[in-house]
Amino acid sequence: AAPGMHLPAGCAAPYASMAAPGAAAAAAALVQYVVLRGDLVRPPRSWPLGAVVAQGCHAALAAAHAHRQHPDTRAYLELGGAMRTVVLEAPDEAALTALAETLKQHSIDHEVWTEQPENVATCLALRPYPKDQVHQHLKKFKLLK
Repeated sequence: AAPGMHLPAGCAAPYASMAAPGAAAAAAALVQYVVLRGDLVRPPRSWPLGAVVAQGCHAALAAAHAHRQHPDTRAYLELGGAMRTVVLEAPDEAALTALAETLKQHSIDHEVWTEQPENVATCLALRPYPKDQVHQHLKKFKLLK
């Protein structure tokens, strides 16, 4: 119920019981993958760590915003503090571009973040997906360290 709104005893908030059985479990299995270029933090580029983290944040938000009406995105955002994000590393821009092409060929929703004015593709993020639907396309990438 909205703040200040009082319901009679025994009444649930509107729509509280409309979720499909198992919806919470299904939402808990959702994950958003973010793939950052590892070469950006190493010489000769040596971007500050915060700048690279910001790129990942931009990509994740862009993917969530672009696909905000998708049921999986909505369920994921409703998880609040239980959201699961996996950050992977692409070795360089070529690997990131190849991954983006693979995702496109398999109709997997994602956003590539290109830093301006440098026009450098820095990372990509998928919209939230059930892990089993997308993991096979990402398994060659290691966790970012």
